[in-house]
Amino acid sequence: MIIINVLKIAFLLGFLIFIHELGHFIVAKLFKVKVKQFAIGFGPTIWKKQGKETSYELKLIPMGGFVNMLGEETPVEDENAYNKKTKWQRALILLAGGGVNIIFGLLLCWIIAASLFGMKNGAIFTFEFLKATFQSIIELFTGKIQVEQLTGVVGISDMVVETSSLIDFSYMLAVISVSLGVTNLLPFPPLDGGKILLLIIEAIRRKPLKESTEIGIQMAGFCLLIGLTILVTFNDITRVF
Repeated sequence: MIIINVLKIAFLLGFLIFIHELGHFIVAKLFKVKVKQFAIGFGPTIWKKQGKETSYELKLIPMGGFVNMLGEETPVEDENAYNKKTKWQRALILLAGGGVNIIFGLLLCWIIAASLFGMKNGAIFTFEFLKATFQSIIELFTGKIQVEQLTGVVGISDMVVETSSLIDFSYMLAVISVSLGVTNLLPFPPLDGGKILLLIIEAIRRKPLKESTEIGIQMAGFCLLIGLTILVTFNDITRVF
């Protein structure tokens, strides 16, 4: 039973991370950006295949992933570099990850609801599901939902373990996929939404931010995100155990 539960959690998290990074990868390649690495997970590399220009890697712990693009971290003089693409192209690359998660989650939700309630009630259920997701985000920022009520990886894993049928598991997959996509696109560095916000600010100013300013914003956001993650994880452990 423990092995089955571990496999359920690993598949759910690994799959959602995979399609998220695949969204970034496909749009980056569409705009002819050189992708140096496409990795799922973190920690030691357990599988690796070198493509023509991309190293495809699978790492031991399936709880993260990344697409490493040429010119993403350090600007370079190469027409295939991320930093050489237009702002709207870079914004679409950033948007693609969360966008894929949202589209996949809504499609899966519609399939489940349509199979249970019919082609029309399924659409209504999916719309209400999306509306409830955004309502939760609004309530979080307006203080109606407290930080203590948020659920992190530990809480999600516990909910996945509790699923007892394919429909339950699939619905949980849909819920987490949409939640991951929406959260990732919030205008908060260093999330993709935060990076898109910086691109918008850059477009309005008609000149890039100072490198030191951008790094400072990213680091401040990263520290806050890490702190929030630790707090949510602690609350998860308290609730679960």
